[in-house]
Amino acid sequence: MREFEQLFDAAEWKPTLDIGRPWVKFRNDEVSSGVVWHVPAEGDLPPRISLIIPTADADRGGYFRQLMRQLSEQDFQDFELYVIKGDKRQGSGINIGAQLATGEYLLTVDDDSSLPQNDTLSKLVAAMDANPDIGMAGGNNTVPDWATPFVQRVMRQIPRRSWTPVTKIVDSDLAEHPCLMMRAELFRRVGGENELIPRGLDPYLRKAFREAGARVVILPGIIYHHLPPETWKKLLTQFYRNGKQAAYANIHSPEWVIETPAEHGEFVERVPLWRRVLRFPLRMLGSLFQGKWVWVLCEAFYAAGFVMGWLQEKWKF
Repeated sequence: MREFEQLFDAAEWKPTLDIGRPWVKFRNDEVSSGVVWHVPAEGDLPPRISLIIPTADADRGGYFRQLMRQLSEQDFQDFELYVIKGDKRQGSGINIGAQLATGEYLLTVDDDSSLPQNDTLSKLVAAMDANPDIGMAGGNNTVPDWATPFVQRVMRQIPRRSWTPVTKIVDSDLAEHPCLMMRAELFRRVGGENELIPRGLDPYLRKAFREAGARVVILPGIIYHHLPPETWKKLLTQFYRNGKQAAYANIHSPEWVIETPAEHGEFVERVPLWRRVLRFPLRMLGSLFQGKWVWVLCEAFYAAGFVMGWLQEKWKF
């Protein structure tokens, strides 16, 4: 077993500015300010998995080191690791990793993801091998019992932050970057991540895979944790920022604003802005009646960020 935490302490970081990615459909041509750390796979053959972790600081309050320990404990070790640190756009960071990758599958994991099961990678590979129609597969984001009461409350009240694990393979829009397995050849063929948008990367990529005729699914038996910010200040700041970024996207790239349902199954990808605006207070009222006051506060800050972002972009407020 490789000790990834010890390897990280001795990591050699290399600049990413000269790493081209000509296959990217929507590429940000600004010079990348990131650096990359590579841990090759064991053996001489190309690995089955190229695991890619984009990160701002390779720390994330200690979650990153926890993730390194969990990678060491995986019973499937036929993977190489790329950590891209400091790239301000998650999309370009992942695409840089995909350009360097040699594996059959790409697996993205966030720097604050947790993989509590030591057979996660082996089950992901087995499912992809057995189902060639699947292009993208995610796991089940659940609430860890070791999280603080605040974090547990947030994860239970905010849509898409956690769900009951599926018992069979289901087509779902809940496959997300914190634990996401993809066929590398297909990822490059559809043009990879959209590097031009500040948010909405997951919906864009899922749509690209579906348009290529591949299934986007959630797999049974795959558990991961993706924790929200651990304080009110950080949580509400995140939602305010997300609201501003959503306003920017609606103004500058409305064609990439895609619906994100909270349930598995089919859904309507395009919902007009006017309809989303009208349903917003109704959803907030419904959440209030259900006692989901954490979600109501988050949505209020999201709305405030959206209004501020809209004013700044439209009228240079």
